Amino acid sequence: MSDGTPVEVPWRVLPDYSCFGCSPSNEHGLRLNFTHAGDGIECVLRVDRTFESYPGVVHGGIATTVCDEIMGNLLVLKIGTSVFTTTLRTRYLSPLAVGVSYRCAASAEDLTAAPYRAYAEITDPDGAVCVTAVGTYQPATAEQVRDRMDLTEGEAELIENALAGLRPGG
Repeated sequence: MSDGTPVEVPWRVLPDYSCFGCSPSNEHGLRLNFTHAGDGIECVLRVDRTFESYPGVVHGGIATTVCDEIMGNLLVLKIGTSVFTTTLRTRYLSPLAVGVSYRCAASAEDLTAAPYRAYAEITDPDGAVCVTAVGTYQPATAEQVRDRMDLTEGEAELIENALAGLRPGG
């Protein structure tokens, strides 16, 4: 379970940080807030009808997005390097309902060599597992981040400094 300590993702150093998953300033996004939970992180997912597919049912792509978001951020926090998703497999055990608070938790094992693997699950208020996901992630060098992300040199430096503080000995 969560120890309640908020997680600060390194992207928040950017003045126009607009991540669909976790930016608090993206009015069209999910605005996920991560907290530490043992060796992993977790968040609460509660969405309105903006994110539904069938009436009253959360779109499956939203559930997958949340899993990818939490797994990727967990790895970034653990290894102190940006990562890009290379594979993502989601299994839906039961639909998520609009307006219900779900818990999404992420964990990772064996961070000694890339690509890294992470796991996520979304559980309902009774603790029943509704969605599971497993993803693999490739770390990116500072140069790859500059090439693949729309960053100015100053923004790239802000991100690299934030990531360096997460690295062992950083």
